[in-house]
Amino acid sequence: MSKGLGNIMKQAQMMQQKMARMQEELAQRTVEASAGGGMVTAVATGKQQLVSLKIEKDVVDPNDIDMLQDLVLAAVNEAIKKSQDMVQEEMGKITGGLNIPGMF
Repeated sequence: MSKGLGNIMKQAQMMQQKMARMQEELAQRTVEASAGGGMVTAVATGKQQLVSLKIEKDVVDPNDIDMLQDLVLAAVNEAIKKSQDMVQEEMGKITGGLNIPGMF
């Protein structure tokens, strides 16, 4: 193996280790999104897992379940999107914007 290839392999291994540490850190970080002026709030981790959902009692109307469902979907989808954006931004710092398939 040439010296240049050895250096590339070493750099790739270091990048992989940094990315693994970052993924662990991101799994602990959360993002929050709300819908309906804060009537429904969703919190997700950097692993795109929903960890909290808060629904204000004022938005609960047995005669309008569709609105509540729409607000829940909107808040959850926005929290997941924010989580994905956070992961891409942080991983981009490590990879220098290089898109590595399957890494995030």
